[in-house]
Amino acid sequence: MRNPQAYRLYLVLRFFLALPAWVVVALYLVQTAKLDPLELVLMGTVMEAAVFLFEVPTGVLADLVSRRLSVGIGWLLQGGAWALVGATTEFGVILAAWVIWGIGATFESGAFQAWITDEVGPENVGRAFIRGTQAGYAGGILGLLAGLGIATVDIRAAILGAGAITALMGVVALTVMPETGFTPTGRQGRTRRRATLDTAGRGVRLIRRVPALLLLVSATVFAGAATEGFDRLSEAHLLRDIGVPSFLGSDPLWWFAVLSIAGMVIGLVAANLLVSRVESPNAARMARVLFLLSALELLAGLGFALAGMFAFALAALLAYGLARSLVYPVYMTWLNQSIDDPSVRATVNSIASQADAIGQTAGGPVVGAIGKAISLPAALVSSALFVTPALALFGRAVRHHGAGPELDELPATAEARA
Repeated sequence: MRNPQAYRLYLVLRFFLALPAWVVVALYLVQTAKLDPLELVLMGTVMEAAVFLFEVPTGVLADLVSRRLSVGIGWLLQGGAWALVGATTEFGVILAAWVIWGIGATFESGAFQAWITDEVGPENVGRAFIRGTQAGYAGGILGLLAGLGIATVDIRAAILGAGAITALMGVVALTVMPETGFTPTGRQGRTRRRATLDTAGRGVRLIRRVPALLLLVSATVFAGAATEGFDRLSEAHLLRDIGVPSFLGSDPLWWFAVLSIAGMVIGLVAANLLVSRVESPNAARMARVLFLLSALELLAGLGFALAGMFAFALAALLAYGLARSLVYPVYMTWLNQSIDDPSVRATVNSIASQADAIGQTAGGPVVGAIGKAISLPAALVSSALFVTPALALFGRAVRHHGAGPELDELPATAEARA
């Protein structure tokens, strides 16, 4: 491990950044702000549109100037967005807050992953991503209990507290985060615009040259389209279509607490099984894991959408959440181990995040419209089916049995063959 201090700080940051309870916001939007399915999905759509516009420029900033500066700005903006949502029930203001949150997310995404990869080394980053996921589960459990406890008294206070924690992490990043493994690319006599375009272009060319990166970015588009409906509509489906049993109390907040904590405990234990599978750069192994997790995500998503009983819906949603949460560390490990040019690491991560935003922006309105015109179950079925092309791409990678992180057996792009 090149920089144990950075590794420990990464785990601490993942823990505290997981404290804000998203389920509190979701219930606030459904029960207090009373947003309909289309409005819920439009929130995600405008956020992802902001991500699409700002993702690559902020990734370039992280490569040219500083990963630490980029993530610090991101968490300050996200903290402010949480606070703005907690202060209003006006849909227009909530939309504006979600745009701010999305812009903040672009400063973090790419830069945070590139920072820890630079500090601990690509050969160690798999363990960092897995342990970071587990730290996030631990923080999520504590944050959920605290957030829901506060929300039963004042749900807005819970959301404002989440914003304060996120903003505080921005201050920590700006003042404490080391950058010993990073050398800024700098403008090197170029104009700011020229330096930005050159760095973005190098990131795009790298993705086109390395088959594994091209596969991962392509799969991300479809995975992003699949997640949008579940992120915005799963709570509404449970509350409005399936119904939440009342024998644990009249407040459905506590049912969501049980569901979320159970999912995080399962994930905390299951993540241990992935450590050995990400510690060495073996693309074939990672492709198999991503294929299996994507298959579970598809089946569990369909099961949740079509469930008629609360118990079955609960089991399906737990399986769906487990698959999604375990995809992240494997995906990020494979992606970052495949980047052979560290000077554009944040840019490539940001392009991958932009692919996710494209999928969510394109798929979100379709899913929301289906939910409003037909039903929430129909919308969730369509959302789950978006996983299918990503599943096919991972299956293709498995069939080619790549031996290294670049999946050399896969057909290269025209640029790579030239």
